[in-house]
Amino acid sequence: MTDAQMYSRLLASDAGFNGRFFFGVISTGIYCLPSCRARKPKAENVKFFPTAEAARASGLRACKKCHPDDFALGADPVLETIETVVAEIRANPAAFPDVRAVVRRSGFGATRVFELFRQHYHTTPADLLLRARLDHAKKALGESRAGLAAIAGDAGFESLSVFHEHFRKLNGLTPVAYRGLSANNAFELALPAGYPLGYLRRALSRDIHSLTERLEGNVYSCAVRLTTGPAVLTMTLAAKSVHVEIVAAPDGASGKRGASPSAVEAREIAAGLLGLDQDAAAFARLARRLGLARLTAGRKELRISRTHSVYEGLLWAIIGQQINFAFACLLRRRLIERAGLPLGNGLHVPPTPETVAALTIDDLLPLQYSRSKADYVIATSRLIAEGKLDLKALHNLSATRAERTLLAIRGLGPWSVNYIMMRALGFPDCVPLGDTGVTSGLLALFKLDRRPDIDATKRLMTVFSPYRSLATTHLWQFNHPIP
Repeated sequence: MTDAQMYSRLLASDAGFNGRFFFGVISTGIYCLPSCRARKPKAENVKFFPTAEAARASGLRACKKCHPDDFALGADPVLETIETVVAEIRANPAAFPDVRAVVRRSGFGATRVFELFRQHYHTTPADLLLRARLDHAKKALGESRAGLAAIAGDAGFESLSVFHEHFRKLNGLTPVAYRGLSANNAFELALPAGYPLGYLRRALSRDIHSLTERLEGNVYSCAVRLTTGPAVLTMTLAAKSVHVEIVAAPDGASGKRGASPSAVEAREIAAGLLGLDQDAAAFARLARRLGLARLTAGRKELRISRTHSVYEGLLWAIIGQQINFAFACLLRRRLIERAGLPLGNGLHVPPTPETVAALTIDDLLPLQYSRSKADYVIATSRLIAEGKLDLKALHNLSATRAERTLLAIRGLGPWSVNYIMMRALGFPDCVPLGDTGVTSGLLALFKLDRRPDIDATKRLMTVFSPYRSLATTHLWQFNHPIP
């Protein structure tokens, strides 16, 4: 890289170049990572180094804001501190009665804590504490017969009414109904007022020839894999609620059904498809304050419809790289035909990582996969099958740690990683950089003279933080007709 190229990366605070070079500021005697958020130096005061050791050998000292020495050693003490605090909150949320307790435990000032939670977890301390309490309560509802008041108190809620209100809002059903999932294979999920069903139908029927899902009127069906085995999930859409039913999938050969599927798992999938845990109203308020209410006009409650599983989102991201959507759908269907499980009802259960890992590149080349794309799909599936990439663990990682984990996988770049984090893991502050739908939306929203490049996209999307995932979803729809 030339000095000019490296200087442009430090001006953009581009974390993707951390470790590829370090830069020193001669006027201050400090060296930093390219992602450092400190005030940007003038080009004439900057010197570039291949390693932290080279910077120190020139008499420079490490920046106390970006900690380049820690990065060079593979350590990140600030991130590790926040991760430790979050782990304690999730293990025992009642031990943190309010946000002040979180700030005290962290050892940082309040402003710094809010900044770190937003950067590393895409949320505020208050929201993370609330969701930790709800997760604690959900676990108790499934494992104990204690009364609701006791469960609410153990999770740290100040009253039963507050517990009930938050639980229903983010889960789509009451605590009593959630407890009853273990004895049922059908349940109702309440929708927020103004939920845009038309946009949901559009999301659920993106691939009209899909082998794993279909939408017929207001009835959506999809084949999924649960811990009990393959199952068929059906959602009947209505204005105020969605009726969900889960049944064991029939074997395509014998016609027999497997073990009774888990309605708790089915609720997680359905709630993800509906985006119930996303704060769409908060993003609409932010857009209005920015003077950009036109971005959310007619769809203030629009949500991100998440993928059925993390593995499905990962496959979508790899297959969809640098090709149009129609061709990506075709390649995905061919992989499902090759490695999925056909049912007797016209649907196919998506393939497992183990099934895809058993394929060879030559198996996929006749399906019109490029050699590199086939290699990435198979190699990544083998990492999962061999236990070297734990997809379930990604849900509990910080956004920073999840991003670093995914970026380390060959074949996954910034666009792919942000797509997976947004659509499969549910992180709320992601931007799939380089996405043509995003840049087309920004071009129209801000009435720009030309399509923004990656650096311009980053700058324009910054105003939507910490809701850039929802902003991305709205931008994808901005130039499309109302469904």
